[in-house]
Amino acid sequence: MDRTAQLTSRATKHPTAYDPPPTPDSPHVRAARVLEDNWTGSSTVPSRSLYPHQWSWDSAFIAIGLRHLSPLRAQTELETLLSAQWGDGRVPHIVFNPSVPLDAYFPSPDFWRSSTAGRAAGAPRTVQTSGIVQPPVHALAAWLVHCADPGLSRARGFLARVYPRLASWHRYLLHRRDLGGGGLASVVHPWEQGMDNSPCWDAPLGRIVPAPARSFRRADLDHGAPEDRPTDLDYGRYVRLATDYRDRGYADGGGEFAVEDTAFNALLIASEHALARIAAELGATGTARHARAERLTAALVRRLWDPASGMFLCRDLRGGEGTRESTAHISEHRSPTSTSPTSHTSATSATSPTGALIPERSVSGLVPLVLPGLPRDVVTSLLGTLRGPHFGLGDSTRLVPSYDLLGEAFDPHRYWRGPAWFNINWLLESGLRTHGEPEAADALREAVLDIADGSGFAEYVDPHTGEPCGALGFGWTAALALDLLHTRPGDGVSPTGIDTFDEMSDENARGGDR
Repeated sequence: MDRTAQLTSRATKHPTAYDPPPTPDSPHVRAARVLEDNWTGSSTVPSRSLYPHQWSWDSAFIAIGLRHLSPLRAQTELETLLSAQWGDGRVPHIVFNPSVPLDAYFPSPDFWRSSTAGRAAGAPRTVQTSGIVQPPVHALAAWLVHCADPGLSRARGFLARVYPRLASWHRYLLHRRDLGGGGLASVVHPWEQGMDNSPCWDAPLGRIVPAPARSFRRADLDHGAPEDRPTDLDYGRYVRLATDYRDRGYADGGGEFAVEDTAFNALLIASEHALARIAAELGATGTARHARAERLTAALVRRLWDPASGMFLCRDLRGGEGTRESTAHISEHRSPTSTSPTSHTSATSATSPTGALIPERSVSGLVPLVLPGLPRDVVTSLLGTLRGPHFGLGDSTRLVPSYDLLGEAFDPHRYWRGPAWFNINWLLESGLRTHGEPEAADALREAVLDIADGSGFAEYVDPHTGEPCGALGFGWTAALALDLLHTRPGDGVSPTGIDTFDEMSDENARGGDR
């Protein structure tokens, strides 16, 4: 048997990192059982009932947990998703399973019409997908999956095969989606940002004429309580935006909805750092990618940081010209490289940015804590906001809610308008460790593990009571709980950050950025 076959054959028995042999009723086994139940043979569905296809950022988070059970399966998860990538570089937010009935989920493949409406953008012909995207967590996931079993990864050529696709994905976001001209990627639909029903979208969506209610049927209400889901009015606006985007051939830049979102761009930056590590593993230097990540971090602070709120806010590119922007604060945090010829940001966009900041405190504005390159005063403010009355971590809540506890739109059960989500809390746990807050990180880790297991690995929960909402046996909840089970309490640095963000010395550089 050759080396690849040997590694592949043993991959499903890859030992856990820190756990003793699990007992039949351990949280480890319960989380693993969810992932096994949701496995289709080539990918993992978020939920057998509510979400019966492959979702983009779900698969990235799921792969991070799967690496502890089977690095081979984790690699396959990402490879399956990336095999549906479009020619222009976008990674679609849904890859449809042809064996699932059309009426099991809406919008279904016959709505998106990817192979015909997306032909000019290079949509694949052999698989049906959606035409929008989701947050770019994939390079970070690929690097962590590689680190779980480098021998298997190298024998299979895993990184060598996914790196070009990941690089193309980032190019698409950095060029086709820089709709504000300031260097950040924009989302053109609330579903792309992942926090579908956030109050941040209320004002931008208010300009959208909804599709008639009779023109679509909501399959999500067959599996979830209506009071936990987006309203029919919001859903009609989602459908209108998606229809218009499809009818434009999925061309970017012409729609009525364009928002620079904090979490989306923070995860792009984290994945740029991860791509630098992947490039180094493949024999090139990641210096250019680390530098790009630094420029993007400076752009994030320049365009989205709001000192009065103590957090980052989203920017509505169709909502006005340059309101709520402090130019003094901009100059204070401008990167020395931000005015260089290679920067995406011009002086004009820095002093007179397109659009207006959206005055809503969403948990999206705390996600940049995962980035090690933030200015220290920004980090200090973010930590104060995280623990303060708007999010209440360690005081009124054990898990961070998805929206401002004091906001008029707060609802502890309605989708992204207040409930706590496990993927976001996993990211914030990592951010706390990254910025030297191990005790707070340990407390958040314990809360995620207790509430994830106690809720039946729910999709999301009431941030005050932990009451489960949405689907049970949810893929990324189980996967990220499994990942935290492999993180020892008291670790000073999150395993998410280990080696991912480190600069590589020039003497180790062996070629240009790929």
